[in-house]
Amino acid sequence: MDRVYKGRPPRLAQVFQRDGWPLYFVTMNTWDRSSVLACPDVHHAFCNYGENGLALGAGMGRYVIMPDHIHVFVRIAPNMTLKRWSSGLKRVLGVVLTDSGLSPRDASGYRLKSFWQPGFFDHLLRHNESYVEKWDYVRQNPVRAGLVEEPDDWPYQGEITRIDRV
Repeated sequence: MDRVYKGRPPRLAQVFQRDGWPLYFVTMNTWDRSSVLACPDVHHAFCNYGENGLALGAGMGRYVIMPDHIHVFVRIAPNMTLKRWSSGLKRVLGVVLTDSGLSPRDASGYRLKSFWQPGFFDHLLRHNESYVEKWDYVRQNPVRAGLVEEPDDWPYQGEITRIDRV
């Protein structure tokens, strides 16, 4: 018997991979696009979260941490939700930013509850979509932003778990 997901449109049952966890491309932005993420402490905490994630049902693949947003490919197991995974990541990175002496504020200086914009952008990669092509586009972000001349020169990128598609 097929598992029924309450509130999920019926067409998505055909989209989800039957032989593996769904693969998502996720983008999370800081509030007011504040440039606070591209630093060694955030990168270290991000990698730790990713390395511990498999035990919780989330495999983080390739990623790029930009000053004001994060792009990451992630596989989510049936016992995990994308919302729960992203909330945990935002919480962990928020603690690191607070511990480094920053406080979340908007452009006018008003203190906020979080460093993050609410929610996130996610795109479920379907069978015929190329993870490699999307990664090639994402890894060029630091070059397009004028932060480095070559994508491999950007220190806040990498791969935690190999989740490439064939």
